[in-house]
Amino acid sequence: MGGGLAVLGRVLGGAGGAPGLTRARAGDEALHRSAVAHPGFTRVNRVFSDWVWDPWTLRALALVVVVLLARSGHRRLAWWVAGTVVAAAGVQQAVKSLVGRDRPEWRDPVDSAAFAAFPSGHAMTAAVVCGLLLWVAALVGREPWRGWGTLAGLAVVSVLGVGWTRLYLGVHWPSDVLAGWLMGWCCVAVAVLSYRRSLDRRPLPAGPGPDEEEGT
Repeated sequence: MGGGLAVLGRVLGGAGGAPGLTRARAGDEALHRSAVAHPGFTRVNRVFSDWVWDPWTLRALALVVVVLLARSGHRRLAWWVAGTVVAAAGVQQAVKSLVGRDRPEWRDPVDSAAFAAFPSGHAMTAAVVCGLLLWVAALVGREPWRGWGTLAGLAVVSVLGVGWTRLYLGVHWPSDVLAGWLMGWCCVAVAVLSYRRSLDRRPLPAGPGPDEEEGT
């Protein structure tokens, strides 16, 4: 509990701008000591981080949604979701290369990760995919839909949970995770706004179809 509060305070405080200063703070040290002292809990975090909430797992989930949308006649929306996921991955890698921030280093690491630290690819991908899934559900879902609360809850748990695992495993600075969340939600916002604008600009067809229903 104390470790979770420490992480929350660090993230909200925007800590992590200077890696050398960040690592010296008590929150980072406390989390790392906990991860070393509790290998069972650390393994659980690794399973969620490396498998359940891995960026490729989430992208595969998005691909399934894209296929279902295309088969149900929502082809424009399917292309928009696919394009957003691909574009977000490109932005993520470009920013990582541009910033080139080193990852935290520990004498007794409990996990490892390759490439630059900023932004967190796990956090950004989770924000993008979960945000898109909620948007798609809102567009094509039928009211009343009892599963909306469950889907929203899973999305929130996934986005926050993956951020926690990356910090607990010591492979990211808090600001990496915060930036990943913010950049992910920005990608979703751009996708939603541009999709609505594309519907407003195109000529109305003779009869309504699935994509026309989405814009209402």
